[in-house]
Amino acid sequence: MSTMPHEPMSPAPVKSAAEADALIAQVMGVMAELTDVVQQETELVRVGRLGAASTFADPKSDLSHRYVAGTMRLKASKPQLAQVAPDRLAALQKRHETLRGLLQTNMTVLATAHAVSEGIVRGVSNEIASRSAPHTYGASGRTNAPSRANASPIAVSRTL
Repeated sequence: MSTMPHEPMSPAPVKSAAEADALIAQVMGVMAELTDVVQQETELVRVGRLGAASTFADPKSDLSHRYVAGTMRLKASKPQLAQVAPDRLAALQKRHETLRGLLQTNMTVLATAHAVSEGIVRGVSNEIASRSAPHTYGASGRTNAPSRANASPIAVSRTL
């Protein structure tokens, strides 16, 4: 039994102009679908409809895997593509840059939603801890802050 990690096999480069056109068309189609899914998810998260946005997780994951597989094959075929379809390759790169910007916006919106929800949960937890802690005065004459050791846990449902 080998202890070395398995390296992914390098995809086969395209061998003909028809194969190059098919690969580019496939990747462009996946990018169009992924763009649509990411835009919808971003808009739903922006308006606070997290349950509706969560329905895009599986399609987004599937499209992302297909996109990565396609781009790996594109990379393996770059010399051939530059010879047989330089104009289509430029269009593909332009669409990739557009998708990259959209993904950056999506990640920012998701990170913001995560930070807001984490802040809400922390606020609720702190409020529960302060209400259940004894209100005593310290040596300075001010009330003592609730101790984390005495904090009671809260349960949060992770389903949206």
